[in-house]
Amino acid sequence: MKNWVDPEAKAEAERYDNPIPSRILILKTLTTLDKQLSHAELVDHFDIKDEKSIEALSHRLSAMIRDGQLGKEGMKYFILPEQPAHDATIYINNKGLGSANIDGKNDLLLPERELRLVFNGDRIKVRQTSVDRKGKAWGYIEEVTQHRVKQVIGKLSVHDNEYFIQPATPNQHQPITLEKELIEHAKANIGDALRVAIDDYPTRDTFATGHIVQSMADKADTEIIIPQTILEFGLPYEFPQEVVEDAESFKEPTATDRKGRVDLRDLPLVTIDGEDARDFDDAVYAEKRPGGGYRVVVAIADVSHYVRTDKPLDDEAQDRGTSVYFPHFVLPMLPEALSNGLCSLNPHVDRLCMVCDLTLSRLGRVTGYEFYPAVMHSKARLTYTQVGSYFNGDSNAVPQDRTIQKSLNTLFQMYSVLKSLREKRHAMEFETTETYMTFDELGGIKEILPRHRNDAHKLIEECMLLANVAAADFSLKNDIPMLYRVHEAPEHTKIQKVRDFVKMLGLHFPEQPTQEDYQRVIEATKDRIDAQSIHAVLLRSMMQAYYGAKNAGHFGLAYDAYTHFTSPIRRYPDLLLHRAIKANLQKKPYPISGAELDDAGEHFSQTERRADEASRSVTSWLKCHYMKQHLGDEFIGHVSAVTEFGLFITLKDLYVDGMIHISQLGDDFFVYDIASQTLIGQNRGQIFGLGDEVKIKVAGVNLDERKIDFELLKQVTHAGRTVRERAPRAARSTVAAVKEEVFIPTTKAKTEDEPQQTPVKEHKPKKKKKSNKPSSYSKKAKPSAKQDVKAEKKEKVKKKKKKSNAKPKIAE
Repeated sequence: MKNWVDPEAKAEAERYDNPIPSRILILKTLTTLDKQLSHAELVDHFDIKDEKSIEALSHRLSAMIRDGQLGKEGMKYFILPEQPAHDATIYINNKGLGSANIDGKNDLLLPERELRLVFNGDRIKVRQTSVDRKGKAWGYIEEVTQHRVKQVIGKLSVHDNEYFIQPATPNQHQPITLEKELIEHAKANIGDALRVAIDDYPTRDTFATGHIVQSMADKADTEIIIPQTILEFGLPYEFPQEVVEDAESFKEPTATDRKGRVDLRDLPLVTIDGEDARDFDDAVYAEKRPGGGYRVVVAIADVSHYVRTDKPLDDEAQDRGTSVYFPHFVLPMLPEALSNGLCSLNPHVDRLCMVCDLTLSRLGRVTGYEFYPAVMHSKARLTYTQVGSYFNGDSNAVPQDRTIQKSLNTLFQMYSVLKSLREKRHAMEFETTETYMTFDELGGIKEILPRHRNDAHKLIEECMLLANVAAADFSLKNDIPMLYRVHEAPEHTKIQKVRDFVKMLGLHFPEQPTQEDYQRVIEATKDRIDAQSIHAVLLRSMMQAYYGAKNAGHFGLAYDAYTHFTSPIRRYPDLLLHRAIKANLQKKPYPISGAELDDAGEHFSQTERRADEASRSVTSWLKCHYMKQHLGDEFIGHVSAVTEFGLFITLKDLYVDGMIHISQLGDDFFVYDIASQTLIGQNRGQIFGLGDEVKIKVAGVNLDERKIDFELLKQVTHAGRTVRERAPRAARSTVAAVKEEVFIPTTKAKTEDEPQQTPVKEHKPKKKKKSNKPSSYSKKAKPSAKQDVKAEKKEKVKKKKKKSNAKPKIAE
């Protein structure tokens, strides 16, 4: 006979033969007694006798901890003070793990039960519920405030006669169920790619439901991946009709539009962009000043003239936040009538612009600047290749216009001065390789090629930096509310990892490094063969840049204040800044400030992050699709990252990344040394580190997970030195005896190479089975006692082979 009255008694009776106390009753009991109680004490208090009910109560208490209703200290449960609810954005990675990103605070991890409610990119209200043993905070979703994903593309599947669409990463955890009648009506077959609209969103207990919008069964996978990714990341992809009409309502600039603007139409301004650029939002001009020094004019498309506040066009641009760049496809922030038309500084037509007009000393110091609206007339659309060739002596590479060439000559002289200033400022310049792709008629990769940056690229970059820094300085001096581009100094934990690593290179790195400390390491290692891998370690220690209303400087560029002014066609924060500067010049109220500006910074940081992740997802998928054509092929690559579970390899010439799992490294037990970023064989002494060259075979490709697996054939170099192989066993003779005691290079690739320089005897390993099952290894793990015994036995009888990471016998 129970001794308690439960307000949820009816609901509990429906769930259990022997009802247990409801959550409401447990909370009421702890409040009334005003003390902490253990599970056993709660069992006694409620006089619960049967084992199933006792166990059910334990599960309920755990669930209440998970959902933030209870806390636990030792064995005692107590009512957890209610945590504040935060607005957050859902991020789900390729492994299906999800977190709630709260702007300005640490992310909250979300358990699987919470992820049932959401898709990647959804906006939610979330509360922190607990902190696990590793110090990571977990959360509970109170409400989904905005569903970003409206449609998905996936393959039709069936399970127990239930039909559903399985979305791709990152929403792979959310199948969309479909009625059998819909499948039959669409004449769809299992495995067909279908585009589905979501009718009912999922709950913690039910899947989402949807209906078929389009069959894509006749399209190649390479044609589907971009629209699929756009839908999966909830990216706005179609301009509403009213937005298109708004954009197309504007005409070429008239006398009325030019009124009140500085006329720069006679100035030989030119645009310099890549060959494949379609919109041109910046133009440049430079001249020498009579008293010495330079004048440089940076003209930026005046998007704010066309995109007016409280109009459909502005609402859509705000929602998008940024243009999204996929390989051979762009999802623009603005309709084409503006992005490629009136807001693009096309040659030989009048265009409205906002200008940053700067004066520089002979030494490149900015001595003054002015912002003003203007009208311009671009004299030429130049490319980086053309201008780079001109700087290298080819006078025919650019138009034979004396005013254009004179401006370019001055720009180049100015750039040479600015470059030395950049070095003195210790702005970081990492050794990285940027690539681009060429495609076949179906959208698949034909080639992956390196993109070489010449002086023209760097010149335009310096001009844009000048304008952006001047805009930040102008805003600070005039107390203009705007969004800064903030890049904070690295966190202590990340710095410590870099310190340990740099120390192994024989270099000093302080506990609170400046840009100069980073640049010193970059300079000291830039000529090493493993420079890119070393610089990648430095890059990974950096914080992610974001938009914020409070200035906190830009650590990477070594500026006290920095903002984005130069790309309003493709970035909404730049457009906001243009409006703010105009308002200041015209003595008008600022369009946005206070808490509204804080919210804008959070929103545009999120849209930028969403765009980057979507673009990376497509690029990774295309590379995986490309490598499926090379299954079984052999390549040379270098170690770009080392982890406790294996090596990440970047292929030479192809610039594709893949992984060699630790179990595939050979017949040894490898331990991860975090300080030196190496895997060290405990028995044979073989070492794998950053920059090492290896010969690999493409062993497997997983398109859904965007993963490529490599099989190690041979370690080619270590620490810049060739790894030599030992001679194979030969018949016993004087020559053979000598060969057995030295290393002799062979032409035959082997599973393992021996880098150590002391003579050892050859032991021919027997073939082992490959295992696709990944294993995890502690960096402190050592071979078990059983392995040591076997090793001793092997030394005595000279027959047993060494143990491999494929199946290490260690205590879990």
